[in-house]
Amino acid sequence: MEGHGLRKRSVSGDLTVLVRPVKAFALLSTGLLAGAFGYGAVNVAYAFRVVPLDVRFTFHTALMQVNGLVMQTTMALAMLSSFVLAVMTRAVPRLLAAGAGALVLTSFLVTRFGNVPINGQIKQWAVTSAPTGYAAILQRWETFHIVRTVTAFTAFLLIVLVAVVGGRFKKPGVAPVTAE
Repeated sequence: MEGHGLRKRSVSGDLTVLVRPVKAFALLSTGLLAGAFGYGAVNVAYAFRVVPLDVRFTFHTALMQVNGLVMQTTMALAMLSSFVLAVMTRAVPRLLAAGAGALVLTSFLVTRFGNVPINGQIKQWAVTSAPTGYAAILQRWETFHIVRTVTAFTAFLLIVLVAVVGGRFKKPGVAPVTAE
């Protein structure tokens, strides 16, 4: 093919055009995740503490029915886009994007194995009554929520670093290696 004036393109060379949209999508999805968890930590958790328990349990149950699909989808998209960005980049940006993906995975695991089981208990309490020691269980839910909020926010910051200063991590005067 080279005899006809056409160059062979490497697969990685063709993927470079996709880095910008993947980076933008990773920014959007990790930002949405961090924002949603942050809003919950600041506003919803406060509201939960000041309303009567029956209102809290009813609202918590209704909120979690909607949040289940929305937040799982947001976490999946944030994780996938972060890991895809890690595959598409090199050096420090790769490590930052992979770290962001791992932090989103941590948010998911904390949610799945920490918050979700407690949500199930709260759903029961909404139709019956809270057991003795319920305050400690609610505090545990809030602790899990703080952990997943911090991991999501940190993942977002890592993706921001990739987007804002990712290209500056390269050594000056060194051109990227491309296969031709």
